[in-house]
Amino acid sequence: MPDGRDSPNPTSGRGDGADRPTAADLSGPTEKCGVVGVSLSDRAASRPLYYSLYALQHRGQESAGIVTHDGFQQHSHVEMGLVGDVFEESDLDSLAGTGGIGHVRYPTSGGVNSCCAQPFSVSFKSGSLGLAHNGNLVNADEIRDELEALGHAFTSTGDTEVIAHDLARNLLNEDLVRAVKRTMQRIHGSYSLTIMHDETVLGVRDPQGNRPLCIGTVDGGYVLASESAAIDTLDGELVRDVRPGELVVLEPDGSGFDSYQLVEEENTAHCFFEHVYFARPDSIIDGTLVYEARRNLGRKLWEESGIETDVVMPVPDSGRAFASGYAEAANETTADGEERPEGAAAVEFAEGLMKNRYVGRTFIMPTQDERERAVRLKLNPIKNTIEGRSVTIIDDSIVRGTTSRQLVQLVRDAGAEEVHVRIGAPPIVAPCYMGIDMATREELIASDKSTEEIREEIGADSLAYLSIDAIADVLERSRADLCLGCVTGEYPYDIDGEESDRDVTRPDIDGADAEITPADD
Repeated sequence: MPDGRDSPNPTSGRGDGADRPTAADLSGPTEKCGVVGVSLSDRAASRPLYYSLYALQHRGQESAGIVTHDGFQQHSHVEMGLVGDVFEESDLDSLAGTGGIGHVRYPTSGGVNSCCAQPFSVSFKSGSLGLAHNGNLVNADEIRDELEALGHAFTSTGDTEVIAHDLARNLLNEDLVRAVKRTMQRIHGSYSLTIMHDETVLGVRDPQGNRPLCIGTVDGGYVLASESAAIDTLDGELVRDVRPGELVVLEPDGSGFDSYQLVEEENTAHCFFEHVYFARPDSIIDGTLVYEARRNLGRKLWEESGIETDVVMPVPDSGRAFASGYAEAANETTADGEERPEGAAAVEFAEGLMKNRYVGRTFIMPTQDERERAVRLKLNPIKNTIEGRSVTIIDDSIVRGTTSRQLVQLVRDAGAEEVHVRIGAPPIVAPCYMGIDMATREELIASDKSTEEIREEIGADSLAYLSIDAIADVLERSRADLCLGCVTGEYPYDIDGEESDRDVTRPDIDGADAEITPADD
């Protein structure tokens, strides 16, 4: 998704980030956050947490942090910047303890500064608390107002601190599991949390499973992470996804975990964009390998809107798996759905655009003209692949259309006779309130333009998107179990001024608690 992820955004060193652009300044959808939690038997947790955050760096590049507990006190190191910039050897050595949590952040709620960096730490009468959050609450302001009236002082504008304060208050009167249950009954929105209460590490996934979270085994312990790629990095094994509405409590000695199904909903609301764009291709999300899902989405794209061209090429890197599946399907059947004749010319899959990996968030382009020129700095066409040929460009999405227009022109300038564009997701017509820093409706090109109008805007010979039904089919879930708000304008949560795709209302923040029972592992 060149319209979003590659947006210029300065990230440097160990400063406070005061001069960074706000989320609203960025040019498209950007990564969600990544969380991790580790509990080990006989070795420090800081380095496994550090390696895990490196594996989750794609989910957020604004800040990184680790909180550990050595059985006596909590230790924390949280700063602005990339994982490799934030932590030095001495920082990891100072993070004592066999358990801990970590976070990489891309801001969608709260400011772009150090006060909103995570994990967020709270010390209170019942002990210490650290909390890392991936997602976005709908009713954070309502709960914040109530807590402030009760005397809670807040130091940040983010919703993570709201969760931390609410949980800390509940821990004064309840045991750990009931306190988490009580907080879950009050907060409304998407969240995957890793929490450290004294030396105990736990993970929580929101009742609709909007944000991913999984659990795995590693040498001498267990790990919770946003994606299984983090577990792979630790040479561990994926056990399973944390279930929607489930609390997982890791044993402090790394010997196992307890599971509690705290909330159950009739339908889930898994974010389909995890498989389309955000997650690493080598991660398994909700039982599906992301790489295979993208290849199968590419195959569906050929079935629905394939067009015969000489070469199929991806926009790196997000379009690669889609293009691979699309080209594979194109060599099996014609665009009309007939079996491709034996000996017929194959559809070539080729890398026609090479990415400059050293131009990205560190390249500052203050003017619109410079931002539009950025694609030529980041992507260079291979003329031998393109010149004199008809080309299909495969990408995962179009947001504003600016980069897509530049890409089409770039390929035409390299000598393409025809340039067709195929997108491995439905048109994005509405913003995301669940943790994706996405453009406003006014900025989204598909919010008020038809596919034909967008085709004309970006200058392609043809343009087609993947259908919503194809997404549901590939992910083997009904549309009712997916969050499709950004492509339908109807959301699985009660959001002010927006329509919902299900019967849902915000919780009564004064609601009573309910019975808690252990879940079957």
